Amino acid sequence: MKQRQLGKNGPKVSALGLGCMGMTGFYGEADESLAIHVIQRAYEEGVTFFDTADMYGNGANEVLLGKSVKNFRDKIVLATKCAIEFDGVTLKVHNSPEYILNACDSSLKRLQTDVIDVFYLHRFNREVPIENSMQAMFELINKGKIRYVGLSEIDSETLKKAYAILGDKLVALQSEFSILNHKDAEAVLSTCRKLGISFVAFSPLGRGLLSGKQRNADAFFNSNVLDVRSFSPQFQRDTFPNNLRLVDALQAIGEKKKCTVSQLSLAWLLSKGEDIIPIPGTKRMEYLLENLKALDLSLSNSDLLAIDDAIKSNPILGTRLP
Repeated sequence: MKQRQLGKNGPKVSALGLGCMGMTGFYGEADESLAIHVIQRAYEEGVTFFDTADMYGNGANEVLLGKSVKNFRDKIVLATKCAIEFDGVTLKVHNSPEYILNACDSSLKRLQTDVIDVFYLHRFNREVPIENSMQAMFELINKGKIRYVGLSEIDSETLKKAYAILGDKLVALQSEFSILNHKDAEAVLSTCRKLGISFVAFSPLGRGLLSGKQRNADAFFNSNVLDVRSFSPQFQRDTFPNNLRLVDALQAIGEKKKCTVSQLSLAWLLSKGEDIIPIPGTKRMEYLLENLKALDLSLSNSDLLAIDDAIKSNPILGTRLP
């Protein structure tokens, strides 16, 4: 398995990680037994970077991941996040030092571990200065409860302020980055590189849109359980058919490369720099194995130009978040 380093002095991880959010809901029905098998098979295939958060399933995702990796916990990098409360409808963001300290203790218990390798602030609430939140993270490092810190979905100025407190213990910025949604990520990427902070790309397949597996928007609205795509602007009945045009254009490129659109999309991200680590999420074994094959795919300059042309020629309708 190819590896990449988190930050300047952080741990080395597999070049592709595994996002576990969808294993406890958010994208339709979940299957715990299958999820455990997917996580363990990912490790067998060389994946050493696993990502969760306390808000995923209100802690259930951390419990699942902790149980799944117990036999090889010391051989992987375990990342989780705090700061968001989600009741299925409303998001609340908490950045106070007290909240962060308590959230860490709760995550440690659910994950069945003594230390969290990378502890993210999941979102930034401007009512609390980022410096205060990072001081809490620094305290957790000193107590041996976490090793490194990450931030999610923040701008360059906030990143600089956080780095001023934590220095090289701040190893990762995690934000959405894909062929589908790349402008927000590219806006902060140069700052990451100046500071030596790795970019962990979540939703690298555009919440499944770039897989090309789903062609009917009705599926997102007819699910008996929560599917976040039902309120995503890019998956609405009046936007989704248009956005599939980009998928079709990429598929034509993939056919020439003898790869799937998912593999092409992940290879595109990997080609952007050794400091970018995609964490595609899946709850299905066949998709896990398909995604990992992207590591063997090499893209030429003409391939990259063809992808860029497909992006420009097929503009996406709808913002990435509601």
